[in-house]
Amino acid sequence: MSAAQELPESPRTESPATPADIRRWRQYLADERAEAAVYRDLASRRVGEEREILLALAEAEARHEAHWRDLLGDQAGPPKRGAVRTRFLGFLARRFGSVFVLALAQRAEARSPYDSDVDATKTMAADERIHEEVVRGLAARGRQRLAGSFRAAVFGINDGLVSNLALVLGIGATGVPAATILFTGIAGLLAGALSMGAGEYVSVRSQRELLEASTPQATARTVLSHLDLAANELTLVYRAQGMAAEEAEAHAHEVLRTLTMATGPVSVAAPVPGSDSPHGALDPATDEHEAIGTGWGAATSSFCFFASGAILPVLPYLFGLEGLTAIVVASVLVGLALLATGAIVGLLSGGPPLRRALRQLLIGFAAAGVTYVLGLLFGTSLG
Repeated sequence: MSAAQELPESPRTESPATPADIRRWRQYLADERAEAAVYRDLASRRVGEEREILLALAEAEARHEAHWRDLLGDQAGPPKRGAVRTRFLGFLARRFGSVFVLALAQRAEARSPYDSDVDATKTMAADERIHEEVVRGLAARGRQRLAGSFRAAVFGINDGLVSNLALVLGIGATGVPAATILFTGIAGLLAGALSMGAGEYVSVRSQRELLEASTPQATARTVLSHLDLAANELTLVYRAQGMAAEEAEAHAHEVLRTLTMATGPVSVAAPVPGSDSPHGALDPATDEHEAIGTGWGAATSSFCFFASGAILPVLPYLFGLEGLTAIVVASVLVGLALLATGAIVGLLSGGPPLRRALRQLLIGFAAAGVTYVLGLLFGTSLG
């Protein structure tokens, strides 16, 4: 629907508007204005297709705004402020414009009240449902870009929080001195962070080596001009890389036919669909190498993520707290961190943040609770 097209007339045709209706319409008007501003702010931080999509969403919200303005007529009054969550979303959009904001916008579109409001048109309700899917698609691009690093961050922080809290509570329950708990916690922090870092380094290096083993050798490109056109061994290369026999033969003939016109070396890698290369042959391993990062980078980030989580259970003992007080403070700090990471995961995944936060909290405290009970049992038996 273009901006010039009018929305269908509201279902309200007979009964006059009540003061409650006027207040509700004014709030809807303010919310639509605020949502349109959010999309324009997000668009200002993007280019190309994403910018065009966000501006189109802002235009759609402006059409909804016009609907409520028409209903209100001369009772529109001075502009109201949008809902707190929408204004907060706008604040984030102006300053960050990240996938977090898109994930929040996706949830906001999912909460549209137009489905059950008799004064909203069916077109408006349908628009809001579709807007949710549009924003979901935009957010999915960002989620894919940060999926690997986000997984490592969440895993590292939560591992540090839960494992070191469990260690501190388990040792603390045995009744040993606070200094022993402190040094045990620091040892657990260093041991866990170093283990995480080493594990990530080996994992990434191993993955890169597997990719390198699958990357076509550069020397293979130099012999293409000497291949027997009748036998065409190049067909076997493409078939081995997953192409169907007829497709591989056609592509191999095309590569050899245009070999003399090539401006650069010809790759024997299988073509990437949609490639703009004259041969349709790009090296698919390049992007994969960049996506998994370097071994040292992964090791450093994993070390830092784990350490940032593992330091929280130790903080009370660093500041001289002892006994039950230190255990309670450590548990509260870790609990707040678990709630925060769970809520962030929920926001990014498009799920309910509170449910994800509580799930994270329950899992973490269940693991720590088991070690605390074991510590109490061992402490009693040793005493």
